[in-house]
Amino acid sequence: MSDIGDWFRSIPLITRFWFGASVAFPFIGVLGLVDFRNFLLYPELVFNRFHLWRPVTATFYFPTGFVYLVNLYILYQYSTRLETGVFDGRPADYIFMLLFNWICIVITGLLMNMRLLMISLIMSVVYVWAQFNKDMIVSYWFDMRFKAHYLPWVILIFNFIVRGSMVDELTGNLVGHLYYFLMFKYPIDLGGRSFLSTPDILYKYFPNRRGGVTGFGTPPSRPAAQEQAGGGRGGGRHNWGQGYRLGDE
Repeated sequence: MSDIGDWFRSIPLITRFWFGASVAFPFIGVLGLVDFRNFLLYPELVFNRFHLWRPVTATFYFPTGFVYLVNLYILYQYSTRLETGVFDGRPADYIFMLLFNWICIVITGLLMNMRLLMISLIMSVVYVWAQFNKDMIVSYWFDMRFKAHYLPWVILIFNFIVRGSMVDELTGNLVGHLYYFLMFKYPIDLGGRSFLSTPDILYKYFPNRRGGVTGFGTPPSRPAAQEQAGGGRGGGRHNWGQGYRLGDE
């Protein structure tokens, strides 16, 4: 138990909270402390009876089993890599990414009657990580090796074979693409307007820390004009400079 505790405390803070909640809620359901149906997302209950907790619990709850364990492992691996890589020392930026993705997934879930949102949020993080590490060689089941750019779609196909559905995975991939496109692709690569920026209030409560990108990803460089504009609002925004990409896994 001491080893497990040391390992859990070694997980980066934001990923640790997400991982811990994703373990706690399923076990609360398994132990019968709360009827698991109270964790699911039902649009009619959210809007008519104001069950406002359901979008949150539906993000952390998932029936225990093989698929749950696989996705819990994926959460730990790729959220840790993003938090300690591209977003190293910038907790506000990482929290904003998770909040943006989560809000988009909740809206999609309400419109499409999705009961669980855990896989979608995890896949959105995997997609963003894959965009920062497109050329890195990764391995998946049965030692399949391919570029990280294809990882979200390989996971989608694998989960479709196992579960017979890919709605959650596809939703996560599309939301991850939306975040990456609006935050980096459109304003940087295409020279368009910047639609997304981390709110100053997040920098107030989660200030940047000293240190740079430690690995796993190369964030695109913002144009000089955008960097100066961002740095002038509160002084907390990060200059998305050149990072370093680790070698093959």
